[in-house]
Amino acid sequence: MDISTVIETKPKEDIPEINPGDTVRVKMKIIEGERERSQTFEGVAIRVRPGGAGANFTLRKVFHGVGVERTFPLHSPRLEKVEIVRHGKVRRAKLYYLRQLSGKMARLKVKSRAKDEIR
Repeated sequence: MDISTVIETKPKEDIPEINPGDTVRVKMKIIEGERERSQTFEGVAIRVRPGGAGANFTLRKVFHGVGVERTFPLHSPRLEKVEIVRHGKVRRAKLYYLRQLSGKMARLKVKSRAKDEIR
């Protein structure tokens, strides 16, 4: 039995297609007690997991010298906005090797958009 048969989900149309290596800015709704606010998280997509209702993606950034990873459910009602800042050129589906790299070594090359515009 598949979870998509049990749970009816409407895919969000405003979310762009995220690929590993993309630098993504995510705006989430955070609830603290009775107050509600928006929080932005910007990082490199190191993992994208499709799968209908359970689809999610993981972003990684370095904050004050410490690597921070956060996984976002793709169809969460708390997900306000997702925008792709830059497309990275990678040859892997999972970028776990970025965890061992630091500084300039952890930077990804920017994908050339000229080829994509021709297609």
